[in-house]
Amino acid sequence: MCEPSVWPIRLFGWAVPFPPSSPSRLLFCLRLLGLRLVALLCLVVPMWDASSAMAQHAEQGHSRVAEEQAHHHGTGTKTSWEGSARGIAYSEFNHHSAGVFLLLIGLSEVRQALGWPALVWTRFLLPGALTVGGIFLLIWSDHDSWPIGSLTFVQTFFGDDPEIFQHKAYGILACAVGTIEFLRRLGWFAHAAWTVPLPLFAIVGGLMLFSHSHGDHPAAYRIALHHAIMGTMAITAGSSKLVSGWRGRQLMRERSYWELIWASLVLVIGLQLLIYSE
Repeated sequence: MCEPSVWPIRLFGWAVPFPPSSPSRLLFCLRLLGLRLVALLCLVVPMWDASSAMAQHAEQGHSRVAEEQAHHHGTGTKTSWEGSARGIAYSEFNHHSAGVFLLLIGLSEVRQALGWPALVWTRFLLPGALTVGGIFLLIWSDHDSWPIGSLTFVQTFFGDDPEIFQHKAYGILACAVGTIEFLRRLGWFAHAAWTVPLPLFAIVGGLMLFSHSHGDHPAAYRIALHHAIMGTMAITAGSSKLVSGWRGRQLMRERSYWELIWASLVLVIGLQLLIYSE
């Protein structure tokens, strides 16, 4: 019998009798995770409706939106999507949605860092939010990319637009890390090496933000500054999570400090994305 009672889960009261070999227990866990994912999507859909309404209203007030040209990568035509009313509304919606996911992750991680024994099920919020957020990025990160836009799969993943590639790559990494964390918190991946992908994902994502560009955008400087601040916090958060795993076996109290830094920075990044504006 295997249960998620190995370090560091037992350390913060997350251990519960949960044998992976039991089909009924596994089905219960999958059903619980499914309900959480549905709840996350219920939060995102109203935000999309509001964002679409704002985009339509802005289009009526700006005549230049009616003169926008389609974004064709193959012909090298300059895009007018970046900085347009619809483009800004679409980008802000994606950033706000990511902020919701990160706030959920941050709240669940704060509970772990403080060692609260209540609400044990929240340990699945992080893998659930990462997985849903990764799927969201893979589908809706860019209006003209595969699978919702005119670009093919090959043009999307192997084209000459680094912004699209970074979005899709981050989506794939989020899904992969979310899956690893889900299995780790089930107790299937008990080795300490499986704790590394999550902080490494935060560090890599933070580094990617320093080279992430929104193209020919009127507010390019402000967006770059926003990404630089967010990237710095992501790198710091990931590094704190790595240190917490390294120091945890020796000093439980010190480990909780590093865990709290990690959780707090995730919350701050989520708030920053939630109020993101172009």
